[in-house]
Amino acid sequence: QVQLVESGGGLVQAGGSLRLSCAASGRTFSNVAMGWFRQAPGKEREFVAAISWTGGFTHYAGVVRGRFTISRDNAKNSVYLQMNSLKPEDTAVYYCAADSQAMTTTRYNYWGQGTQVTVSS
Repeated sequence: QVQLVESGGGLVQAGGSLRLSCAASGRTFSNVAMGWFRQAPGKEREFVAAISWTGGFTHYAGVVRGRFTISRDNAKNSVYLQMNSLKPEDTAVYYCAADSQAMTTTRYNYWGQGTQVTVSS
C-alpha cells in the first residue's frame, strides 16, 4: 500500500521556522516529481512548492519564494519543506504529493493526509 506521511507541523510564532517532512512507503518515488500544497479553512488547496525527481529543478509559489525551500532525499524516499520567516497567512494544513506530470497543479497521483501548521501573530 502506497503511503505518504507528513510530519513536522505545529504551532510557531510569526517569524519562526518549521521543517516539514514527508516519508513515502509502498513504492519508490525517486523517479517522480514531488510537491507540497496547503489548504487554509474556507479556501481551495494551493500549490506551495515542487521538486523534480533529480532535485535539479524546483518551483515555488510567489508568496513563499525566498522563505521556503523544498528538498528531497531519494535514498530515504522523502521530501522536505523548510519554512522560514513564517507569517500568520501561512497557517494551513500542508499536504505532500507525489507523481505528477504537471507539478505545479493538483494533478498528483498520491497524497498524504496533511499536517497542520499554525502561525501566531
